[in-house]
Amino acid sequence: MTPHTRAGVGAGFWSSPRLRWVAAAMVVVNGFFPAVWILFTSLKAEVELVQKPITWWPQAPTLHNYVQAFTDQPLLKYLANSLIVAGLATVCSLLVSACAAYAIARLNLKHRQLILTAIVASSMFPLVTLLVPVFETMRALNLLNTYSALVLPYIVLNLPVCTLVLVSFFQSIPKDLENAAMIDGCTRLGTLWHVVIPLAAPGVFTAGILAFVNAWDEFLLALSLNSSASMRTLPVGITMYQGEFSFPWPIISAALIIAIVPIAVLIAIFQERVVGGLTQGGLKG
Repeated sequence: MTPHTRAGVGAGFWSSPRLRWVAAAMVVVNGFFPAVWILFTSLKAEVELVQKPITWWPQAPTLHNYVQAFTDQPLLKYLANSLIVAGLATVCSLLVSACAAYAIARLNLKHRQLILTAIVASSMFPLVTLLVPVFETMRALNLLNTYSALVLPYIVLNLPVCTLVLVSFFQSIPKDLENAAMIDGCTRLGTLWHVVIPLAAPGVFTAGILAFVNAWDEFLLALSLNSSASMRTLPVGITMYQGEFSFPWPIISAALIIAIVPIAVLIAIFQERVVGGLTQGGLKG
């Protein structure tokens, strides 16, 4: 068989519809199986978890675990704390990163490429290396056990990814539209808010979703900076269900499903914008 023939066979194999279906199935199973398994566990009684052989489907589905999830711990308070922290961090991150991205995309900045490289580099530091300085800073500012103790670090952590996403979208918008707005008397900042951001809406939604999910899921800072029971966020609160010698997996699974619901609803509402934003951002980047 000639090299050309072998190349043709290889290309035909990788472009096979069956292979694409297999790859898609692997992605779906990898993404959805853990969530489905957690859902089934949340509907089981605890005795079912120790049965052998393992039962995949709940034999007697029950919602009692969800009731206990709300009664054993102040889950509603944890939810409210997470919503407040993630919401404030997302809004502030978008405001700051929009201004930064517009400056990088439109203004004649010196060493623009160096600035972008620094932004990328700043996002590569492991969070654990920042824990001590962040903790000491918040303690010096007397912000421990407050919403600000988490909102401020989350803003900083979200800025690199939000800025990079928005830069690629702002660069794709024709400058003539901004020039026309400024001729009509609009300021540079007014042009950003009234022309650029509406046209870059898919990118704004994409950056917002990424920022919200990052803040919603973050555990290390939330555990270290807000030790008060009344200020715990959802990821930290869920760890409170386990005892010293007991792990009530059905109740923990119910709490996890409750934690997933807001993100799932958010993605479902803005699905088209997020998918469009990721696709366009990938093409423009």
